[in-house]
Amino acid sequence: MPSATPEPGPYRIVLGVAGGVAAYKSAELIRRLRARGYEVEPVMTREAARFIGPTTLAALAGRPARTELFDDPTTPIPHTRLGQGADCVVVAPATAHLIARYALGLADDLLSATLLATRAPVVLCPAMHTEMWESPSVGENLATLRRRGVLVLGPDAGPLAGGDEGPGRLAEPEAICALVARVLEGYRGPLSGRRVLVSAGGTREAIDPVRVLTNRSSGRQGLALAEVAARLGADVTLVTAGAHEVAPDVARAVTVVRVESAAQMADALARDFARADALVMAAAVSDFTVGARPEKIKRADGAPTLALVAAPDVLAGLAAARRPGQVLVGFAAETTDVEANAQHKLEAKGVDLLVANDVTAPGAGFDHETNEVVILARDAAPERVALASKGAVAEAILARVAALLERGAR
Repeated sequence: MPSATPEPGPYRIVLGVAGGVAAYKSAELIRRLRARGYEVEPVMTREAARFIGPTTLAALAGRPARTELFDDPTTPIPHTRLGQGADCVVVAPATAHLIARYALGLADDLLSATLLATRAPVVLCPAMHTEMWESPSVGENLATLRRRGVLVLGPDAGPLAGGDEGPGRLAEPEAICALVARVLEGYRGPLSGRRVLVSAGGTREAIDPVRVLTNRSSGRQGLALAEVAARLGADVTLVTAGAHEVAPDVARAVTVVRVESAAQMADALARDFARADALVMAAAVSDFTVGARPEKIKRADGAPTLALVAAPDVLAGLAAARRPGQVLVGFAAETTDVEANAQHKLEAKGVDLLVANDVTAPGAGFDHETNEVVILARDAAPERVALASKGAVAEAILARVAALLERGAR
């Protein structure tokens, strides 16, 4: 008789403990994780051992609490083994120092090396004094990690070390365990289980087999939106007229459909729109097209007369066909009266959010790595996103999308 398929073993959790006073809560966290049937591998920084002993964590986990990259002769590369074997990596507490090193990609101790070596989902649970938590550098580092798909829980507000009080307290062990359980069930962020349709790039309208009418859009912002949406858990379809490739770490979660003209863009979006929870229309779709000549126009024949005709208004057409609960985001590239023009477009297109930018502003125009936008909504004040990477801008936009989808689900 054929052998039965073996039952999967228990989930393996790598628990990273960084050097903060909240490290004492890691003992209770291990106890609760073990109570759920998970295997726990404690990994401590050297500083963490100043607050809680490795022997305590080892006794609770039932396996050694590791602190060094090279202290186990049976496993010469423990960070690789730990990273490959983990179903989830949790860092609690995650200090400002650990967060900064992780964001920079440093790997000079066992915990930071394990974080870089794993493809498992990562949950960071920050804990630090309020002044540190509110530091711009901590916020920027966490924003970077979130864009890479790292989940962040907390911190809570409450009593802190030294008699202080405020935000910075480590999330409670039960809340951490509950998030880990969701992660093991497939949760990857606020867009988990959602289908997000993104358009990108500038469409091209053929004049003849050689020449085209087009615009300056590179597709970088749309690509960033697709990648960040995938890291936030979404199933993404990217309809693009650009040539960029999706990052390898999210390639499996992003279906890429390549198009050229406005008509092709409209057809591709229409095929997937009905099943999408959200449409983020970042593409610069041509406003006008022209009847293409079947043969190359020759200089000797003189300058041709091009009769421009309006291309399909792709966003307006999709907005008219939307179903209840769908979230639509439009974009407006402006050169003057940015907010006034964007407000008019918000109302005319029937979208939930309108993202506008001044393409003449330094660093915010076409083909830059950075952008600066204002996000308009029907029922909220404008949100201004200062000059930042296009990934950071994508995160701000998708946070609004996730909130709208959550509101609609209630």
